Amino acid sequence: MSDAAKPAARPPHLPLSGLRVVEFTHMVMGPTCGMVLADMGAEVIKVEPVEGDRTRHLLGAGAGFFPMFNRNKKSIAINLHTPEGAAVARRLCATADIVAENFKPGTMGKYGLDHASLSQTNPRLIYVSHKGFLPGPYEHRVALDEVVQMMGGLAYMTGRPGDPLRAGTSVNDIMGGMFGAIGALGALIQRGITGKGQEVQSALFENNVFLVGQHMLQYAITGQPAAPMPDRISAWAVYDVFTVKDGEQIFLAAVSDAQWATFCDALGYADLKADPRYATNNDRVRLRPELMPVLRERLARHSAAELAALFERVGLPFAPIRRPEELYDDEHLRATGGLADITLPDGARAGQTARTTLLPFTLDGQRPGVRLQPPRRGEHTHEVLQGLGYSAQDIDALQAAHAVA
Repeated sequence: MSDAAKPAARPPHLPLSGLRVVEFTHMVMGPTCGMVLADMGAEVIKVEPVEGDRTRHLLGAGAGFFPMFNRNKKSIAINLHTPEGAAVARRLCATADIVAENFKPGTMGKYGLDHASLSQTNPRLIYVSHKGFLPGPYEHRVALDEVVQMMGGLAYMTGRPGDPLRAGTSVNDIMGGMFGAIGALGALIQRGITGKGQEVQSALFENNVFLVGQHMLQYAITGQPAAPMPDRISAWAVYDVFTVKDGEQIFLAAVSDAQWATFCDALGYADLKADPRYATNNDRVRLRPELMPVLRERLARHSAAELAALFERVGLPFAPIRRPEELYDDEHLRATGGLADITLPDGARAGQTARTTLLPFTLDGQRPGVRLQPPRRGEHTHEVLQGLGYSAQDIDALQAAHAVA
């Protein structure tokens, strides 16, 4: 068995074991919240429409959404548009510690699944809402990751001047779900003290604003607007991507005076080290327009592999420029169990194995792993309903009424 195929070891007792989460989520933001809680041991029951979560069959950039963010979950398919289906969902929520949702405002209330309704019968319930915007003037707008990146300054900071560019992954969706999970964990601690649940709200726009908060403060402190990252005034003189021998690229950095000295010694740049104009980092930043062309010309004589080996040997920051698919062969991820096998539930490759990334932290020295494969649509409907006290005849009747599948 290859290193990548070995199942990740798991802590003997995950911290959220015994916790029940019911999620009414789709796309990325809400499912991320549920995945975080599931990976840490919670029983997460994903309520899908009877036709299944639409992200199961997305193409292109969306092809990885469902298998990535829905591992370690059970699936129950409920038709909330029927009275019987909505009643099943409410009965399920009465058994939950946490309910998570990411539908537009007002949707859950139509089925008696909003926080106000559910908390009347389950006052210990923690209810996590994932929205585009927190309550306010924008709350009824339709939000996407691109929408909030554009209006929240992130696309401006990522692209070149005059060319706003969204970040290369669903940063706000993923982090919005993470903040929802963080809020839920805080609410769980408070519930342990007060005995009462509460509503937690997380939103794409506010998440994005948090991400660019450092640039807002940069303006508040310096009086100078933050320039887009490709055109920024760097805080460090050597902190860039260099094109080197044979057209290869590598990121190299020297972010302190001590690292600058090491950089010059390692590469034999005694003249630059001795030049008093470059004595301090701020001096080098101010003279960056003349220093960088010199460094680019000299570094172009070396191969990327040579520079990587040299920087690793002397302890300087460096990075190869990789594509996502190349990370499957990363020796560190393979050696540390950062990737785990999952069985794909849908599409042309249903039933086949692929590798996915795990949460980027350890619990008792181990990465939380995959306990349950991404579920097939309604895979656990019978199991969950039986656990709620429905008989086989009851379940047959619900299916006949198209309330569950």
